This record gives sequence, C-alpha cells and structure tokens, in this order.
Amino acid sequence: MDNRNINIRKLTLWQVVIVGIAYMTPMTVFDTFGIVSEVTEGRVPLAYIFALFAMLLTAFSYARFSRQSERPGSAYTYTAESCGPQTGFFVGWCSLLDYILLPLINALLAGIYLHALIPAIPYVAWVFVAAGLVTLVNCFRIHILANLSMIFVFAPLLLLLVFIYLVIRGVDHDGAAHVLTLTPLFNGDTSIMPLITGASILCFSFLGFDAVTTLSHETHDPKKTIPRAVILTTLFGGVIFISASWFIQLYFPDNSRFKDPEAALPEIALYVGGALFQAVFLVGQIMNTVASGLASHASAARLIHIMGRDGIFHKGIFGSTNHKLGTPLYSVITIGLISMMAMFLDLSTVVSLISFGALIAFTAVNFSVFMHFYVHKKQRQGLKNFVLNLVLPLLSVLAIVALWINLEASALHFGCIWLAIGVAMFIYKKLRKQSIVISNA
Repeated sequence: MDNRNINIRKLTLWQVVIVGIAYMTPMTVFDTFGIVSEVTEGRVPLAYIFALFAMLLTAFSYARFSRQSERPGSAYTYTAESCGPQTGFFVGWCSLLDYILLPLINALLAGIYLHALIPAIPYVAWVFVAAGLVTLVNCFRIHILANLSMIFVFAPLLLLLVFIYLVIRGVDHDGAAHVLTLTPLFNGDTSIMPLITGASILCFSFLGFDAVTTLSHETHDPKKTIPRAVILTTLFGGVIFISASWFIQLYFPDNSRFKDPEAALPEIALYVGGALFQAVFLVGQIMNTVASGLASHASAARLIHIMGRDGIFHKGIFGSTNHKLGTPLYSVITIGLISMMAMFLDLSTVVSLISFGALIAFTAVNFSVFMHFYVHKKQRQGLKNFVLNLVLPLLSVLAIVALWINLEASALHFGCIWLAIGVAMFIYKKLRKQSIVISNA
C-alpha cells in the first residue's frame, strides 16, 4: 500500500453518468410509488417534477464547485474549502452517515429479493454473498465497476421500456388518447402541501448526482467532466423517474388495487404484465440493486479514503491506496464489513436514517457556494453574479429547508447521536493536537 492518489484517469463523461444513475437506483420509483401516491393523492409525477426542481438547484451548486477544484470529496471537500476544515469535518462526518448506509441498504434489499427468488437459501447468506461480491468488484480499478454498472443499469431500463409498452397496450386498445392525457399530473386536486410532502420523500431518490464528485481523481479532465456529469445525472434521473411514474399513475390512478401500498412493486408488475413478467421484473430489480450497491460502495469508500488522507481517520490505513489495484483497499473492505451488518437490521429503520446526512450535505454545499463566490471571492458585481452567487444558493437552501421540515423524528434523533459522536471525535483530536488538513492532492 502507498499514500499516492487514485490518479488513474480513465472514466469518461458517460461512464461517470452511468455510475451516478446506478447510484440512484432508477427502479426505486416502483418501490416508493404506492407510498407517494397515497401522500400526493394520485399525483406522483408532479411530485417528482417538484423534487427535480429542488435537486437541480443543489446539483448546480455541486457543479459550480467541481469546476473550481479537482479534489474529490463532495460536500466534505467543498465545505472545508469555503468554510474551513472544522466545518468541513462536521459536514463530512454527517454526510458519511448517508454514504455508508446506502451500500448497507442495497445489501439488505439484495438479500430480500434473492431470498424471495430462492427461499431455500437463508436471507443472511444472501446478504453475505451480495455484500461480499460488491466488495470484491470494488477492490479492482474503477473502470471495471463503471462497465459493470452500465450492464446492470441498461438491463432494468430495458425492462422499464417493456413496462411502458405494456401499460400503453393495457390502458386501452387504441392507447394513444389515454397516454396523452394530463391526468397523472392534474387529477382535479389543487392542494400544494401534499405535493411538497411527496417531493420531500422523492428527493432522496436523486441521491447519486452528488456521489459522482467523489470520482474526480479517476475521471478524465475532471473540471470539465464532473460538472457535466452532475447535471446530466440529475436530469436523466429525473426523466426516468417522471416517465416511469407517469405510466404507473396512468395505470393506477389511486391505491385502491394495492393490498400493501408500501410494497407495491410486485403487484404493479403482476397487474401490468402477469406472473411471468413479475418474475422477470424482480430479476431486473435485483440487477438494479446490485448496480446501486456497486456505485454507492465505491463512493463511500472514496469518501473515507479522502477523509483518511486529511487525517480525520487513520492516515496510514484509510489514506492509502493499493499499489497494484489503484483503489483504497482498506476503505473498500471497511464498507463491505459495514454492509454485512444488514443481516441484523430491518429496512424501515435504515431508510429513515439516510435523510439526515443527505440534507446536511445539500444545505452545506448550497451555503458554501454563497460563502465561496459571494463572500470570499467577492463576485458581487452585476446581475449575473448576484443571481448565481446569492439568489440561487439561498433559494436552494430554502428548498432544502422544506425537506428538513418533513424529516422523520427518528432520522433527526439518530442523526443528532451521530453528530454527537463526531463532536466527541473532534474534541479528542483537539486534545491530542491532531489537526485536520485539507490536502491539495
């Protein structure tokens, strides 16, 4: 092992975008549809449009920062550079919660789906296999992961196209008239608050655009590629979510046909395509989960590596990369071990905890744009600078505040506990006179 950077710049724009989309798990639209349809009173596509607007504002902030620096690290790095290493430490610590839980959730989901497909093998064994294989792939160079992600993303997207075709065919024999209706968006209900509540749930489907910023050291021409990838990942994710939810809502105007709205995916596939399509769709969902697992594992490992290199974690272990593999091997293995904890946890508990770290990161990056460009660089002259450096960042913060209002109490409580652990670590480092230095590498 050595302490050099991960500097094998092989990833192209579209490979980075694919990793981001894989991180998003596009098929999650089916998992959340029943819940959000109930909340929004049958206007899921419109809620996705609201969510896309909020996420694009934040994605723009990430893109602006990634043009300024080749350093990976996402919210941690950007906040540290604009607001100081101490603030960066706490933002990095909070966002780390989101990063390390997503691979765990994917291992948990893979275990659930695979056990449903082959019940003879225990759920615990499937979690071990899923987490182990994802960890093994992440031990190798990032372009291998990117190529695998491409396969695991496109196969479910093809299934999604088949689903849309079946919906069009099933809505009516002549289909077109019904497909062109605006009913999935406007069903007569004009209330706004249910849409905002639904959007607050759906915003976390977009997690992935921020994760691509951790790949800058492995991306060709990162100052040009990463900003584009951030915006494209958000836009493509939004198009996928809105399109899929449109056709689901078209076929299921309300939740009356679902026995369990919180687990609507199997019923959606069954009603639209029959038992065979349901089985194939489940396989596609497994592939989608694997793709997300690969991408989220890679991003989490790289964030730990970056924080290790800056002295937050043990520099000799987490700040090093493997000479032969070119990957942060110890960080990858650590995330793999954490993912295996899915054997002992349930989905609802883990999902409720993700939002805290994500909202901290989004809020911090938007505020950091204001601090970096408007305060430190004093780019205030003219309407363009006023809008870009003051209005948009603060508007983005307000959009995220709307999500904070809808944050579950359990997520807030656990997030505060996680933050308290970070405070204790920070005090320990201060007492030991260990400084946090944001490296330029």
